[in-house]
Amino acid sequence: MKRLFDIFLAAAVGLVFLLPLCILVVLVRLSSKGPAIYWSDRVGRDNRIFKMAKLRTMKVDAPVVATHLLADPKSQLTPIGGFLRKSSLDEIPQLWNILRGDMSFVGPRPALFNQDDLIASRTQYGVEKLTPGLTGWAQLNGRDELSIDEKVKFDYEYLQNQSFLFDLKILWLTGLQVIRAKGVSH
Repeated sequence: MKRLFDIFLAAAVGLVFLLPLCILVVLVRLSSKGPAIYWSDRVGRDNRIFKMAKLRTMKVDAPVVATHLLADPKSQLTPIGGFLRKSSLDEIPQLWNILRGDMSFVGPRPALFNQDDLIASRTQYGVEKLTPGLTGWAQLNGRDELSIDEKVKFDYEYLQNQSFLFDLKILWLTGLQVIRAKGVSH
């Protein structure tokens, strides 16, 4: 049921956001050099690597590390990168990953391929068995402000309590958080 819900919702949201996505792609291309879509190597279900799509918010030569590990993240942003991140509009292309089955709407956020400590901790608690999500329980409880241990604690809590109603609650609360731009790294 979760997969069918993901396909239906991703198709519906994709249609709604098709025109805004096209406009954002043009704005990214006009405001900085490089491609508009950034394909990031991420860790998916069972620790398999997949290519996750995002609107590019960082300069093309930015280091491939988690944003919180950069000495000065703002210096690596494109002219509209901060806006895209704050509004979470950079995540729209992940609808493609949801349609492909690499991601779900709800699950742990996919780790970067080089976040060995996060990957190991999630594996220790069995969280790697979940399909990563566009949003998740950890996202709602601190997003970029959480330590790895805290993220994994919330991911494990989601693993233990996952249900369709819990997913709907997470989606609803995520929508509210996006509107407030709460917990976003710039």
